[in-house]
Amino acid sequence: MSEKKVMLGNEAIARGAYEAGVKVSSAYPGTPSTEISENIVKYPEIYAEWAPNEAVALETAIGASISGVRAIASMKHVGVNVASDPLYSISYIGVNGGLVLVAADDPGLYSSQNEQDTRRVARAAIVPVLEPSDSQEAKDFVKEAFDISEKFDTPVIIRTTTRLAHSQTVVELNDRLEIQDKEYVRDIVKNVMMPGNAKKRHLVVEQRMKDLAEYGNTAAINRVEMGSEIGFITQGIEYQYVKEACPEASVLKLGMVNPLPEKLIRDFASKVKTLYIFEELEPVIEEQVRAWGIPCYGKDIFTIQGEYSANMIRERVLKQELAIEEPADVPARPPILCPGCPHRSTFFVLKKLGIHACGDIGCYTLGAVAPLSVIDTTVCMGASIAMLHGMEKAKGKEYIKNWVAVIGDSTFMHTGIASLENMSYNQSTGTVIIMDNSTTGMTGHQDHAATGKTLMGETVPAISIYHMCKAMNIEHVVEVDAFDTKEMERVIKEETKRDALSVIIACAPCALLKGQKFPYRVREISEKCKKCGACLKPGCPAITKNPDGTVHVDVTMCNGCGLCTQLCHFGALEKYEKEAK
Repeated sequence: MSEKKVMLGNEAIARGAYEAGVKVSSAYPGTPSTEISENIVKYPEIYAEWAPNEAVALETAIGASISGVRAIASMKHVGVNVASDPLYSISYIGVNGGLVLVAADDPGLYSSQNEQDTRRVARAAIVPVLEPSDSQEAKDFVKEAFDISEKFDTPVIIRTTTRLAHSQTVVELNDRLEIQDKEYVRDIVKNVMMPGNAKKRHLVVEQRMKDLAEYGNTAAINRVEMGSEIGFITQGIEYQYVKEACPEASVLKLGMVNPLPEKLIRDFASKVKTLYIFEELEPVIEEQVRAWGIPCYGKDIFTIQGEYSANMIRERVLKQELAIEEPADVPARPPILCPGCPHRSTFFVLKKLGIHACGDIGCYTLGAVAPLSVIDTTVCMGASIAMLHGMEKAKGKEYIKNWVAVIGDSTFMHTGIASLENMSYNQSTGTVIIMDNSTTGMTGHQDHAATGKTLMGETVPAISIYHMCKAMNIEHVVEVDAFDTKEMERVIKEETKRDALSVIIACAPCALLKGQKFPYRVREISEKCKKCGACLKPGCPAITKNPDGTVHVDVTMCNGCGLCTQLCHFGALEKYEKEAK
């Protein structure tokens, strides 16, 4: 009798990789995909790693596939953009061992800069896509994806969403399949994508998608549940909303969402009186169904933005009037930097000096939030440095002296290196601040090449960011304690005045990093407080203002970084040694 367990969608995907006989996993952390790799690494049969970025992750999995083993790469939807170069080419090449790319979309923008729909990318890349609707399917579809990959000689994308990735359902566990390594056979015409070969492979790819569409007409992962004359074509987590709101409706649940099974869809549509396409984000299914001349309702009544829900169906299909609860009258609480975050002191100094910052993706994006409000731009991973370079080339050296680029250590290793190389190579001026908090903070403290530890827990030589910058022929590279505000201010003033390229590495570990110890806390001495508010300017959540204008330090939140004590000139805040537990 097999074991059953309640699992997150991401945890189930990891289990699916294990059961499918995967031997190599590579990924870059990014919400909502991160937990996939953090669970895969628990299976010693699978080699698992954090790659410096998503392109490298996919290329690593491609290499493993071509050598003859099953391999998986995992990333969030914007990471697919980074990996699109190898993705479009491996689509032409195909596979040897099965190859699966897990792409986690983020409807509702819980932790992303856009609501990209990976199905659009997959259609352009000519790659099939499976989309599970619960944790059991998340596990099973991974195994199905590897079978499809090897049967049709194609990489396969598993598309998930935040709701599926982070919700739990019961999963039936099975044994690991012992998949024999496939023999590597040299095939230059198939595996080397130069124009003459690629032209031939394009024909193969187009035929492959026709074959997959035909397969989808009878595949078990696409299923029809006949009920009333109201019909829904849906997929993924949206299937759960349809079943909750309209349990009697007829449903065509698509497990394979690219390519679409025309015969199956036409047959289903002919059996219902009214057809609705219920899909989050882009009208991918709807546009194809309409192109086939099949009348349907879709984005004309459902939104193209954010997450869907059962209530959306109740309101817009069933025309039910839902009781609307008045929202509680509470102030908005935007995300903020944690107490003791080393980024806060750097941003405080930049704000004090009136300097603008090109921002990047990570915890330091929160430098755009009041009261710091330093970050002027955030586009994508690694863009801050290249944007600073573009500003300098557009407006000149003097203009750029009031700007800096800020980027984290993990993001610098991800895509910032090439941008800094470009500044050096093209003789740009400007100051780049690398905020080195010794981890990939925003996604939950994953290691990277500059931390000296791998996903599998091995201790390895850490790549020196300082020496990497020096190797780019950057003369002015300075490491500064992020919490030393006086020194930080002196260095920023000095470096931004230069007619040269300079790098400031602001060093201090993340306050929440495992193993990080804080020997001090801060307490207020109310009788000394002059009510000037200087300590409140950095916006530390551990410090609040009393009704009488004095301040209070919440010792349960304080991490003892001492930033506030540097700003108080009246001795009203003091560091004290915590009692040892």
